[in-house]
Amino acid sequence: MSVYKKIADIGSKFVGKSKLFKHGFNYSPMYRRSTAKIIDISEDLLNVTVKLPISYKNKNYVNSIFGGSMFSAVDPIPMVQLMNLLGDDFVVWDKSAEIYFKKPAKENLYAEFNYTAIEVEEIKSRVETENEIEITKITTLTNEDRTVIYCEVRKTIYVAVKSFYVEKKKLKNRQ
Repeated sequence: MSVYKKIADIGSKFVGKSKLFKHGFNYSPMYRRSTAKIIDISEDLLNVTVKLPISYKNKNYVNSIFGGSMFSAVDPIPMVQLMNLLGDDFVVWDKSAEIYFKKPAKENLYAEFNYTAIEVEEIKSRVETENEIEITKITTLTNEDRTVIYCEVRKTIYVAVKSFYVEKKKLKNRQ
């Protein structure tokens, strides 16, 4: 069990999952270095909003936000969000990512991460039937009023029933 998982299990009993998710990300060293912050999260964890402010810490040679900062601001959210939505009976891993830069970002950026309750139930149902699946989530980094898209990130996420995943891993190790 990871350190983050242990903290989450203990902390969620005292402050609730959504507050722990928000503050856990915002104070963790791995996420802080992206210079982004989770600014809003729904109680049910279905909706997360991130702000990536432009600053001297993330400006590149031409005074726009460094592409690595854009990617690291959005990279961990969909996977960790889905892990929390599905629960401990499932394995969730990032499988791949593609990033498409649309235009240089010279202002604060925002990203929204959304799952619906129906989508979560469909994922659970598919995984219970197929044992393992891949889903794709698309996130855009936009300006504050969400009218200009600066960057699009497509993430492929692997989801499996934990018992299936453990057996598959054991079988692979025997070969």
